[in-house]
Amino acid sequence: MSLTGGIVLYSVLWFLVLFVLLPFGQQSQADVGQITPGTPAGAPHEPKLKKKMLWATLIAALVWGVIAYVIIGGIITRADLEAWTR
Repeated sequence: MSLTGGIVLYSVLWFLVLFVLLPFGQQSQADVGQITPGTPAGAPHEPKLKKKMLWATLIAALVWGVIAYVIIGGIITRADLEAWTR
């Protein structure tokens, strides 16, 4: 895996993990009863983005490490992938 490939893989994993984490622990303004004028009632009350971004960074790093180990260690090669498609 090249440096560019590693960075791209990490970026994709980070955004994927972030989008998976966004709905967890979410409460709408209607659920809390504090609707800010000019916003829909279903808008998030406190999204806690910093905490979710930190968790996304940690989880993506862990998943990236496992995938990088598999790729760099040669556990699964391109030849293996080609054999699976036949």
